[in-house]
Amino acid sequence: MHCTCIRHTDLPHTTRLFADLGYHFDRVRSIYHYAPFDPESFVAAAREVQMDAAHRARLVEALAEQNRNSGPVAQNNLDRLSQPETLAVVTGQQVGLYTGPVYTIYKALTAARMAADLTRRGLPAVPVFWLATEDHDLGEVNHAWVFDSANHPIRLEAAARAEPNQPVGGVRLDGNACEALRGALAALPFGAEIADLAQKYYPQGATFGAGFQALLARLLEPHGVLMLDPLSPAIRRLAAPLMARAIQAAPEFSAALLARGKELESGGYHVQVHFEERTSLFFLLQNGRRTPLRRSSDSYTGNGASLTTAQLLARLETSPEDFSPNALLRPVVQDFLLPTVVYIGGPAELAYLAQAEVLYRRLLGRMPVAHPRACFTVLDARSEKLMRRYGLSVADTLHGLAALEQKIADTLIPGPLQRTFLEANDQIESALAATEAQLAAFDPTLAAALTKSRQKIKYQFSKIRDKTGRESLRRVERARSDAAYLLHLIYPEKTLQERLYSVLPFLARHGMGLLEQLHDSIHLDCPDHQVVVV
Repeated sequence: MHCTCIRHTDLPHTTRLFADLGYHFDRVRSIYHYAPFDPESFVAAAREVQMDAAHRARLVEALAEQNRNSGPVAQNNLDRLSQPETLAVVTGQQVGLYTGPVYTIYKALTAARMAADLTRRGLPAVPVFWLATEDHDLGEVNHAWVFDSANHPIRLEAAARAEPNQPVGGVRLDGNACEALRGALAALPFGAEIADLAQKYYPQGATFGAGFQALLARLLEPHGVLMLDPLSPAIRRLAAPLMARAIQAAPEFSAALLARGKELESGGYHVQVHFEERTSLFFLLQNGRRTPLRRSSDSYTGNGASLTTAQLLARLETSPEDFSPNALLRPVVQDFLLPTVVYIGGPAELAYLAQAEVLYRRLLGRMPVAHPRACFTVLDARSEKLMRRYGLSVADTLHGLAALEQKIADTLIPGPLQRTFLEANDQIESALAATEAQLAAFDPTLAAALTKSRQKIKYQFSKIRDKTGRESLRRVERARSDAAYLLHLIYPEKTLQERLYSVLPFLARHGMGLLEQLHDSIHLDCPDHQVVVV
C-alpha cells in the first residue's frame, strides 16, 4: 500500500468551516478551543476532564452490559476505562445497513489510532463509538451501496417497516437483507466470505442497531472499540442531570444558539442545524416514537400534548428513558457521560460542534479537541495502472463520465497528430492576434468584427480536435470501459467513494487485512485526504 495526499480544498463540496478547522485554525479558534493536529491541544483538553468516581463506575457498568459479547481487547479497554485517569476518544454514526458509508469505519479507525497514540504519550485513552440509534429517519439508514467486480454501483435496500418517528435502532429487518448482497459481491475475490459475515450479523429479524453494533464490533475487534447505545435505560439515567440543567436554562441556551448562528453566517460559514426561537433541544420518546418538542416561554408542546417546564423536569426525574437530545445537545450529553478528550468527526459532525460550543461552555465548562476523521480514496492495482496509462489524477474523475472519457480520448490521439493540433492551435492564435492588430490600425470596426469571430474560429478548431479524440475513443473501445471503471470507483453517483459505498465491497475485493492497512496509514498530524493504492 502506498499513499498520496489531496488537500480538501481541492475536492468538491468542502465547506469553508471544515477547511479552516484543518488548515487555518486561527480563524476558528474561538469556536473550537483546541487546534487539531497539535499535541499540546490534547494535553490541555485532558487537563480539563474531571469525572466523579461514582459516575465513572456507573458508566463502566452500563458499557460492560452493552459490550458483554466483545472480544478480549474491548474487555481490557473496559477495565482501563474504570481507572480514574483514563480518557475517551469518541466518534459515532447513524446505525446504517452494513455499517453505512465506509467513512464510518474511517471514523472508528481514527479513534482507535488516536487513543493508542495518546496512551503512548502518557494520556491513557480508549476508543468509544456512539451508536446513533435514536435517529428516526429510516430512509437514511435502510440501504447501502456496494460495487461489483467492474465497479458498477449497486444500491441494496433492506425490507423494514417503522412507525412514524420510530428510533431506527429498534427497527427490525423484514426479510433476508443479504441475498442481493451475495450476488453483488460474488465475483470479487473475498465476496463469499464477506457475504457470510454480513449474513451472520444481519439475519432476518435483526434490528438495525443490533446488526450495526455486532458487525462493527467484529470489524474493529483488534482495536477493542467500545460501543455505546444511548437508548439504554442505564445511559438515560446517567444523562438525566445534564438534561435537567438544559431544560432549566432553555431560554438562555436558545438565545445563545441563535446568536451563534448569526455569528457563523456573518463570518462566512454555514449553519449545520437550523434553529429557531421555538426550537427546543429535546425529543420525547413515547409509544415507540421520537416526538420533537417546541418551546414557548415556560411550556413545551409536541404531538398534541403540552407540558410546563416543571412538568417536564418531573417527568425527567421519574422517566429519564423518555428523553432524547437533539443534534446540538447530543454531543454535549455524550461528553458529559464520557471523559472525552478528543471527538473524531466528519464535516457535518464538526459543524454541529461549531454551534454546540455555546452549550459546552455553559453546561460542561470544557470542550474536547474537535479532530477530523481520516479520509481515504481506496484504489486497486488496476485503477492505479489505468491512471498512469492515461496520465490521470483523482481530480480528473470529479467532473463526470463525459469529461473523463474526453480526457482519456485526448491521450489516445496519435502523437504526431496531437503535436500537429498543438502547433496549429498556436499558429492560429498567433495569426489571429497579428491580423487583429493590423486591422485595428486599418479599420477598428473590422478589428471588432474579427474579435467576435475569433471565438467561433477557435471553437470550430477545438470541435474538430474533440471529434478526433472521440474517434480515437471509438477505435479503442476499451477506453470507455476504463473510464467507467475509474469513475464508478472514485466518484460514484457524483459522490466521493467514502461517502457512498459500504466497507463490504472493499473487504470483498481486498480481504479483511485492508482494515489494518488503513489503520496503519492514518497520519494523525495530517489534515489532507489520502489516496491509497492497495
